[in-house]
Amino acid sequence: MEGPGQEAYEERMRRSLDPEGYEDPGIKSSSLSLGEMSTLSETDVDLEAAGSRRPVSRRDTHEGYVELHELVMDSKKELCWMEAGHWLKLEEDFKEAGHWGQPHLSFLTYRSLLEIRRALAKGAVLLDVAATSLPAIAHILIDEMIYEGQIKPQDRDDILRTLLLQHKHPNEAESAMTLPPAQLQRSGASQAETEQPLLREQQSLEMRRLAGAEQSPSGATRPQLPEKIPEDAEATLVLVGCAAFLEQPTLAFVRLKAAVTLDAVLDVPLPVRFLLMVLGPNTPHISYHEIGRAVATMMSERVFRRDAYLAEGRQDLLRGVEDFLEASIVLPPTETPSEQLLRSLVPLQHELLRRRYQPPAKASDEGFLKDLGLEAPAPEDDDPLRRTGRPFGGLVRDIRRRYPKYLSDIKDALSPQCLAAVIFIYFAALSPAVTFGGLLSEKTKGMMGVSELLVSTCVQCILFSILSAQPLLVIGFSGPLLVFEEAFYSFCNDNNMEYIVGRVWIGFWLILLVLVVVACEGSFLVRYLSRYTQEIFSFLISLIFIYETFFKLVTIFKNHPLKRHYDVRPDVEPTVPEPNTALLSFVLMAGTFFLAFFLRKFKNSAFLPGRVRRLIGDFGVPISIFIMALVDFFIKDTYTQKLKVPKGLQVTNSSARDWFINPMGKDNSFPIWMMFASVVPAILVFILIFLETQITTLIISKPERKLVKGSGFHLDLLLIVAMGGLAALFGLPWLSATTVRTITHANALTVMSKTSAPGEKSQILEVKEQRISGLLVAVLIGVSILMEPILKYIPLAVLFGIFLYMGVTSLFGIQLFDRILLLLMPPKYHPREPYVTRVKTWRMHLFTFTQIIVLVLLWVVKSSPASLALPFVLILTVPLRRFLLPKIFREIELKCLDADDAVVTFEEAEGTDVYNEVQMPS
Repeated sequence: MEGPGQEAYEERMRRSLDPEGYEDPGIKSSSLSLGEMSTLSETDVDLEAAGSRRPVSRRDTHEGYVELHELVMDSKKELCWMEAGHWLKLEEDFKEAGHWGQPHLSFLTYRSLLEIRRALAKGAVLLDVAATSLPAIAHILIDEMIYEGQIKPQDRDDILRTLLLQHKHPNEAESAMTLPPAQLQRSGASQAETEQPLLREQQSLEMRRLAGAEQSPSGATRPQLPEKIPEDAEATLVLVGCAAFLEQPTLAFVRLKAAVTLDAVLDVPLPVRFLLMVLGPNTPHISYHEIGRAVATMMSERVFRRDAYLAEGRQDLLRGVEDFLEASIVLPPTETPSEQLLRSLVPLQHELLRRRYQPPAKASDEGFLKDLGLEAPAPEDDDPLRRTGRPFGGLVRDIRRRYPKYLSDIKDALSPQCLAAVIFIYFAALSPAVTFGGLLSEKTKGMMGVSELLVSTCVQCILFSILSAQPLLVIGFSGPLLVFEEAFYSFCNDNNMEYIVGRVWIGFWLILLVLVVVACEGSFLVRYLSRYTQEIFSFLISLIFIYETFFKLVTIFKNHPLKRHYDVRPDVEPTVPEPNTALLSFVLMAGTFFLAFFLRKFKNSAFLPGRVRRLIGDFGVPISIFIMALVDFFIKDTYTQKLKVPKGLQVTNSSARDWFINPMGKDNSFPIWMMFASVVPAILVFILIFLETQITTLIISKPERKLVKGSGFHLDLLLIVAMGGLAALFGLPWLSATTVRTITHANALTVMSKTSAPGEKSQILEVKEQRISGLLVAVLIGVSILMEPILKYIPLAVLFGIFLYMGVTSLFGIQLFDRILLLLMPPKYHPREPYVTRVKTWRMHLFTFTQIIVLVLLWVVKSSPASLALPFVLILTVPLRRFLLPKIFREIELKCLDADDAVVTFEEAEGTDVYNEVQMPS
């Protein structure tokens, strides 16, 4: 079975399976050892990766395009070749309705594959033919067929004339489906004898329903194939027809020494490298149309096509056919199974493909090099989390790996795509900065707010863009840090200590902590943070977001209750209830949430062109804030609390603090014992920043994203934490890497191919890994500090709606949330996911209950005076997962329930976007 996304699947198979996993004793190996092969070229390495088992040579291989032409009688009663279909990894055929069908899977009959195997064993095989035109190829081919006894000498002229007939392509008036198939006769035969069926009735019976199920009328005469075909592709021409004077089916295989362009043959301007001809007598048991489809499908399959490029004789081609048959699945002639039963074939297909893409053994190659006295160089271990055993060894490796590419980080930014990314990421970063700034001002009574957060984001992002190892990371404020700031403010307020001064001492300890961790190469600890811990943390933060939103809304209803009569005064006083304030705040909050949520869903809908709806969806949050703020602006007679933003470069509460914070205290001397005790909250802040930054770096560094310049866990952690520690001296918030914004940034800078086959997803060509986009975004955010005349019109209720939106959307992609919903769902409605199908239902629920119990414990800690200890309690889930759960659950169950199976999202489809890849709220 071949399907859409085959190439991406093959890449994923080769990457996910370790070399030992390929070594299957049940697989037939080539009789030639690597020691007998020639020196590997760049192409050969690619062939090894694809699992070709033919002897390796220096012959280049190319992407393939295949056209199938059938011998028919046109409307003028003349013989001609008519294109019946073409393949660009997937099959497209022309429908009777007069249009090309959608790309679909090629369902083949087993008999047609057997006929190919039988015909190829006796047919003419010509390799590296030095011909440059179709007549020259035809003469050489016919001579070979006569020499091998496949055709008689007296039939030479008839077959030659047939091979040189005109080639046509289907249109609304003529196609292979509407024209009568022709049967080739010897010279002198009557026209009635020539018009004979090419057994197309069998195609209707065997294939039409299967292929038609995946096709729908496109309305277009022809898809834009030239745009889809790779530039270096070479074509295969397959000719099939019925010849009454032949005694048995014959197959001729021709590989040209160099691809040549055949005039007026193909429908696309591609050079032809392979020509295959299938002719045979009229027999009720053989469908030449199906044989042609099978040949075309095999030539469009990557491994067999490369076998054809590298074949040195008939036996190599036969082995290629046998390998193709070994990787194919045959359905028995029973009643059509249901879709659910067909899904059971997927694991078998995975195993067959695993074997098909198995690379050759390396042992003989190493022995061959050793015999020559040439030891193969050991591959350099470029794992950024590998410990060197030296103080600051990981930091030094990060610098040596990344800084030599600094000049390219500037040059790679000279692209229009980077400018588009800057505009998009600016709004993506400004919206949460304003939202969190307003909420931070509420939580800390104005000690920090929008001004401080914008300044902190601007300065730290500029420094990070210049000095970091992974400049694609977008750093900013996040929900977990907001929760800590609220808890620490409450702690200081209850103990009569200056909150803003306490942050300074936490900052000093943060710098010391990060130096110790980086010196010990402590970033490797991120490997122990499994999905179990990440999801508990994500779910907790999402619950806090949702709870805080409704808590604030209830507070507004308490301050401005609904009643019959109000004491309305000319000037608004916060302590005096105002009419309609609570209701309008509720409408603004709900409207902002539902509008942002709708725009997110609209992005993946079927309305409007894809580029337009993606643009609207990407800017959904700023659009929602703007529309609901506009609604509030036009309602003049109802009071709503607005965002407090100082004019210009001023602190939010100038009466309580200045831009520089005295570490010894402003009004009262800061307690000496607290200077040392601040190490405890510093550890908690460090845990939060460590979790978010390192997990975000892991996500962005996945191999599927194809980043080539590398990451630097140690250097980036040092920069982010050290900058946060120094920022506390100026009363600025700490920042961390933000997952959603970082993934969006990387996606905006990813260049996707436009040459993939119809029906397949685009592949990544490159990622613009550079520093300029992050730098420009930081500068624009800094300029936004002067936007006070605009920001002061934003109601706080609108920001509460965005807060609710972030809480709800953070739940998507969290497997824990999905499993909690399964608790309320009958088993027959459970999805076919590994954690459902491979784990007993009651044990899956038991695993879910362990996470729920931890969640309840964390919520109790968060709601108690010991709320500062929340990150410390969270980190205890790591030993819980590593040491306790393996005693309760089997290893296979934990692999299914705790696997990092989030799919990397580049082009978002309906119901799937970057939030499905994120397990950390930001």
